[in-house]
Amino acid sequence: MGRKNPPAEQILEQIRKSLKELHLKAMLEGLEENIAAGPEEDDTRYHLLWRLVERESRQRRERAVQRRIKEARFPAYKTLDDFDFKFQTGLKQERVLEFATLDFVRRGRNLLIAGMSGTGKSHIAISLGYLACAAQHRVLYTTSAAMLSALYATLASHELPRALRPYIACDLLIIDEVGLDRVERVHVQDAQLFYKVISPRYETSKSTIITSNIPWESWGKHFGDDIATVPILDRLVHHGLTLTIDGPSYRAAEHQRLNTTKPVGH
Repeated sequence: MGRKNPPAEQILEQIRKSLKELHLKAMLEGLEENIAAGPEEDDTRYHLLWRLVERESRQRRERAVQRRIKEARFPAYKTLDDFDFKFQTGLKQERVLEFATLDFVRRGRNLLIAGMSGTGKSHIAISLGYLACAAQHRVLYTTSAAMLSALYATLASHELPRALRPYIACDLLIIDEVGLDRVERVHVQDAQLFYKVISPRYETSKSTIITSNIPWESWGKHFGDDIATVPILDRLVHHGLTLTIDGPSYRAAEHQRLNTTKPVGH
């Protein structure tokens, strides 16, 4: 005679215990909900198993996305749905949506976004960063000034290699506001430090988004080191795509609107 299977209730308790031990909380919750609801029409054990597995997998993906967003250190939440393409006449929406497919990240290409202050460069860069997190890419956001200040601070303690790792290891690095802050010009080593980030990313074909309000040909003057700046731009452009926003400033328009609106009661 064959071995007799344990009673269903005993098996059910063993499943509950195992799911708890494996920390499969979503699957356990799904199991209890399915037991309470009863079997669906044409249900099979495979349908039930898939509902449990799919729920656990989905919740794990969602937690992973939230973890990557937290690790990315975005300064604000931005999406392309919030971008006013009708106002920004100097930008083609179709071009931006091409970047939203993240094909450039998968291919290890760079994206160089240029334009005057207030035209939406940071908004687009951060929005693409959020999309990359949702696609399970490791992302890190920083301003140029913050990155260079952090790296420069490690020179005296000889901890530069450790400080460089986060900027080099991520799948997508967003370096925002190149040219906006004069902090970048304080140290003569800034161009060399920038190069120490860009060069290894270039060698390993990892994507970098750069936003800048100064022309690429003026980077040498900005950093005060033409010799070091040439190989930086060479590596960025070689694996790079460009997006130039030649349009009005959102902040300037908002300032004008606020100062031309009549006070209440007038």
